[in-house]
Amino acid sequence: MTVYVDEAIWSWKGRKWCHLMADDVAELHRFAYRLGLQLSSYQGPPKTSAPHYDITGFERNRAVRMGAVPVGRKEIVELFRRVRVRGVETHRRRQLAAGR
Repeated sequence: MTVYVDEAIWSWKGRKWCHLMADDVAELHRFAYRLGLQLSSYQGPPKTSAPHYDITGFERNRAVRMGAVPVGRKEIVELFRRVRVRGVETHRRRQLAAGR
């Protein structure tokens, strides 16, 4: 599985932020753990449409050194769409199985 990171262009609280994403949620969490991220920086269904971590530019640099693939805005949006569709389907199946 591959882990991806976009450019740190989003300003918030005086820092530049970006997104850490993967083809597989389990791989995303494993990589985030190795990177030393707190689970509180995880964003995913049902809170957001696509599973990802919000990380700082500093964390982005470390992620790339650890093997994350840097991608541009076009690629990260494409990945958001691909992962979101898969994640929404999985979330809906779980809700149906739970009788919701």
